[in-house]
Amino acid sequence: MKKIILSFSILTMMLTSSCSDYLEESAKHSESPDSFYTSEVGYNSLMAAAYTQLRNIYGQEPYLFCSGTDLYADGKSNGPVGLTSYTALAAGSENIYELYEAGFKAIRVFNTALHYNALTSQTSDIDAKRGEVLFLRALTYFTLVQTYGGVPLIDQYVEVPGFAYSRESAETIYTQILEDLETANTLVPSGSFNGKVTKRAVTHLLSKVHLTRAYEDFAASNDFANAAKYADETIAGESLTIPFDELWDPSNDLNDETIFSVQYDATSIADDPNNNGNQQQNFFGPYMGGAEIAGDFPWRAERLVVTKRAYDLFEQNDARFTATFMPEIYERYYDFYDVADKSQLQVLHYYARTPADTIGYRANNPKVTFHMYPDIFAGNGVNEDFGTIPVKKFDDPTSPFSLGNGTSTRDIVLARLAESYLIAAEAYLNSNPSLGLERLNEVRKRAGVAPATAAEFDIDYILEERGRELMGEYHRWFDLKRTGKLVDYASVYNFQVDAGNFVGKDGVLKILRPIPQEVLDLNQNKDFKQNPAYQ
Repeated sequence: MKKIILSFSILTMMLTSSCSDYLEESAKHSESPDSFYTSEVGYNSLMAAAYTQLRNIYGQEPYLFCSGTDLYADGKSNGPVGLTSYTALAAGSENIYELYEAGFKAIRVFNTALHYNALTSQTSDIDAKRGEVLFLRALTYFTLVQTYGGVPLIDQYVEVPGFAYSRESAETIYTQILEDLETANTLVPSGSFNGKVTKRAVTHLLSKVHLTRAYEDFAASNDFANAAKYADETIAGESLTIPFDELWDPSNDLNDETIFSVQYDATSIADDPNNNGNQQQNFFGPYMGGAEIAGDFPWRAERLVVTKRAYDLFEQNDARFTATFMPEIYERYYDFYDVADKSQLQVLHYYARTPADTIGYRANNPKVTFHMYPDIFAGNGVNEDFGTIPVKKFDDPTSPFSLGNGTSTRDIVLARLAESYLIAAEAYLNSNPSLGLERLNEVRKRAGVAPATAAEFDIDYILEERGRELMGEYHRWFDLKRTGKLVDYASVYNFQVDAGNFVGKDGVLKILRPIPQEVLDLNQNKDFKQNPAYQ
């Protein structure tokens, strides 16, 4: 396999900061890597640094994961137009470089951990740790290849970086991802997720990688079958028994349905919570006044707001609606969590789904401001405080009331059991639709809605169900890209996106993101090609 050597700013190593809840932060040291990382304490520090990298990838601004789709539009705080509306999307556009940079910083750390895995103290769990790192590398490459297409393949430790690098094909990257995951699957233990990679996390990611590759022109003939197989291995006969509101209770991040998440806690971000916490709760909700409202309402940046399409996906009796959104806002926002008896609380803002929903509210809540459906969409009210319905599933009542970039100590859930059911449903769609429908209806059963019928069961219905179940969970852009629905869905359902904005050079559609200009400028290999739509 071709080995690529990189040297530019994205490969700066930060190996001494801890990331995960289950590892202690190590002190900075002056020992050489060979001396420090070959000790048990030093290698544990390196493992902690490996997990930390996920915070840099997923804990910051999620534009690349969510914006420019059918479900999320630009809010009061204007986002990067290249990503929110595809307007003039180019190599130098805002927020294109950050994921690339964080991804390759992470890969450098992962390769270092793999290198020292054979050199360090051979403890009883050393093979499991190798499997954990292989999973992290595969997850990172999977995120990169979906976003940018082919990227440099670096699968070994780089001690003395060079100054030129080549671009491997997406097909080669997928092959490496699957090799890493198949090896990890033989090394990591089974059991419940407790912050470390488990076999269930590996099989879930294997199912998703096979499902995604199945849509590519270099797909293997058995990709859909393997996606179904690994999804069913992940499910392992377990039903969805946790009520949806309990699933997203702020104190229940590590529940039985969590397969893998990026770990946070108050201690690990204490030195700089405004920057070390994650931004998930900040992005999906209305601006509520900020610091000038005396702590009654949390900081919300209002960067991404749900579209009318997102709102319309939910049936009237879908339990996920009130578990996902906050239709009633009290005089103090977090009283929803802190006050058991809410009968005496005053509702200040109410987001009504139908005019009938407002009957009786005025009498019982004289201070209430109604935000009427559908006027809270299509740009109406976006520039007003409380002008769009909050997404509450990411709320963190323990976070500081701050205007910083990140304050949440909640984990970022990347994989959970319901998505395994939906992956199985999609994988079985053409080969065994009755079984696929059964998998999908397990998700609907927990939501308290009628089962889907065989006549309804198609890729559009699966994407609708993914929208309802996974609202805000950093999957949507990848879902639409994978299934070939990105242009149609975004241009029809997102008032900021015009289909013409996707058209790039020579009529090639801007589906892949551009290779960042910073990367092209720093590379001494001038044969490194930009994606066709941006050349």
